[in-house]
Parts: sequence; C-alpha cells; structure tokens
Amino acid sequence: MDTAPVDTFDNTLVLLTVEEAARRLRIGRTTCYRLIRTGELESIPVGTLRRVPADAPAEYVARRRAAQRAA
Repeated sequence: MDTAPVDTFDNTLVLLTVEEAARRLRIGRTTCYRLIRTGELESIPVGTLRRVPADAPAEYVARRRAAQRAA
C-alpha cells in the first residue's frame, strides 16, 4: 500500500501532466490550462497529450516573482 503524501514530488520526472503541474503550483486544472494557452506556462505536445516540463512550474513562479519585484 502506497502511503506517500499526494504532494510528494518525483524528482526523476522530466515531463508532468497538466494536473501534476497544477498540483505543484497549487492551482486548479482549468487555471493551469489557461496559463498554458496564454503561453505563461511552458508545455509541449507529446502525441495527442499535453505535457509540462518539470522545471516549467518553478520558472513560471520565478518570472512572476521578478515581475512583482519590478512593479
């Protein structure tokens, strides 16, 4: 039986599902898709699937923090 917490990150993953990326950002799935659609959050197609590079959520947060500091 797997007792690992839901928010434990697997550092070996290269690509995340949209749901995993949303969970890392603590946002909803719909909001995550909006960020992808507007280009704020990087994603790539893999066949018919949409995947988010594992480092993209942290990069998104870093850009937001930098923008907040500059404001």
